[in-house]
Amino acid sequence: MANPFETGLDRNEANFQPLTPLQFLERAASVFPDHTAIIHGGMRVTYRAFYNRARQLASALSRRGIGRGDTVSVMLSNTPPMLEAHYGIPMAGAVLHSMNTRLDAATIAFQLDHGESRLIITDREFAPTMKEALALAKNKPEIVDYDDPEFPQDGERLGAIDYEALLAEGDPEFDWLWPEDEWDAISLNYTSGTTGNPKGVVYHHRGAALLAQGNALTASMPKHAVYLWTLPMFHCNGWCFPWTLSALVGTHVCLRAVRQKPIWDSLADHGVTHMCGAPIVMSTILSTPKGDQRDLPQTVEFMTAAAPPPERVLANMKEAGFNVTHLYGLTEVYGPAVVNDWNTAWNDLEPEKQAALKARQGVRYLALEGLSVRDPETMAEVPRDGETLGEVMMRGNVVMKGYLKNEQATKEAFEGGWFHTGDLAVWHPDGYVQLKDRSKDIIISGGENISSIEVEDVLYKHPAVSAAAVVAMPDERWGERPCAFVETGADASVTAEELMEWCNQHLARFKLPAKIAFGELPKTSTGKIQKFVLREQAKALAEE
Repeated sequence: MANPFETGLDRNEANFQPLTPLQFLERAASVFPDHTAIIHGGMRVTYRAFYNRARQLASALSRRGIGRGDTVSVMLSNTPPMLEAHYGIPMAGAVLHSMNTRLDAATIAFQLDHGESRLIITDREFAPTMKEALALAKNKPEIVDYDDPEFPQDGERLGAIDYEALLAEGDPEFDWLWPEDEWDAISLNYTSGTTGNPKGVVYHHRGAALLAQGNALTASMPKHAVYLWTLPMFHCNGWCFPWTLSALVGTHVCLRAVRQKPIWDSLADHGVTHMCGAPIVMSTILSTPKGDQRDLPQTVEFMTAAAPPPERVLANMKEAGFNVTHLYGLTEVYGPAVVNDWNTAWNDLEPEKQAALKARQGVRYLALEGLSVRDPETMAEVPRDGETLGEVMMRGNVVMKGYLKNEQATKEAFEGGWFHTGDLAVWHPDGYVQLKDRSKDIIISGGENISSIEVEDVLYKHPAVSAAAVVAMPDERWGERPCAFVETGADASVTAEELMEWCNQHLARFKLPAKIAFGELPKTSTGKIQKFVLREQAKALAEE
């Protein structure tokens, strides 16, 4: 017998549209055209102007033959063009590739080649690194320079056209492209990579739309929320908040750089309600000289990832006017997908018990369909006893499409019908997950991922180094920093200063070891380096 709920009830244009976060901006501009969308220095941009400029960008790209399946790269700070890129580039049907502004030239060149970028928009501040990267890259995208009118930079012009001239070519009434399928790619973000080159993580329109709305629900964000950009927008597309704010018709408060006085001034002058950032941002806020701090009539909701903040930091943030929520996620799941959802009944517990609860990563976002801790060999769930170790796994609509041009890595990541995070954790009886170790040995410093293997590879290339191991060392300011342990050859000699200079020549500055220690590395009987021993040594070094 035919299913009566399927007969004659077909999907059509009237009852089905592919999900996309792009329509959030269209709605905001049509309903609240004069509401302030963006604040940048003395600049104020309404939603009408924001939407028109995004369409101009899409139109200008389309006139250059850029469309579906093409990559457009950006090297930008948290400025208005970065927000416009999150809409205008996919409105042309293209894929947004936002690059980490702290990367070295070689890594940038790899991404431009691997992603086959057609055009790049680059802030003049980053001209020296970008010039070197473009010289190294085999792919030669068209270059568009951005001159920040509020905070002029003196970097060299690399292209034949600047950003405003590009927009002037476009039509503010451009009939932008809705995705043909919500599975269409919307952005490309590169991981730090544990081995070899970084992997290109592909997001789709459906996931971006769902996580953008999930952010609003998780953070209890109201209509017209005011959001301060201290989280880099290049990081997992700013955890999808560039799209979230349009859904709420909120206001983006841009900051070119995370600096103490501008943060406090923005919080007070613009009535900021929400912000995100790594633990370093909390340290920056709390260490601000009293003369630069401002009284805040509002409580600011602060969402942080990486290592859970110490109880002392949480108490200090609360006293300063911030309510901190701990999140967890990965590039592969659009940023945060797990939240330490606080139970109000826990407010009555002793401070020590509260601290233990706050150290847990938490439970899944509403937008994530599945969160589990499993044995990666058998794929069986581990007991919810808070003791048995397993791998954190996720599944659902906010998991990436996969890794660009890397079918093997994609297959391995999705083995058994779950996304394997590589993070080891325990599962508590109440369903809350707590990380215990990172099986991929990724170091999270200031919210940025650093591959220990990448740093080790650089050290191994020095002629005096016979063995090297890099682990995370606790750092009060950055959360974690790399700590290197080195063995030298029998007849070789090198100082820590010389090795640091060597690393400085081959790595981005934020990846440099905080300390370099010499001596025989602890090994198993089979010669495998015992990193758990080195982690304890790194903790001791951090306390010196």
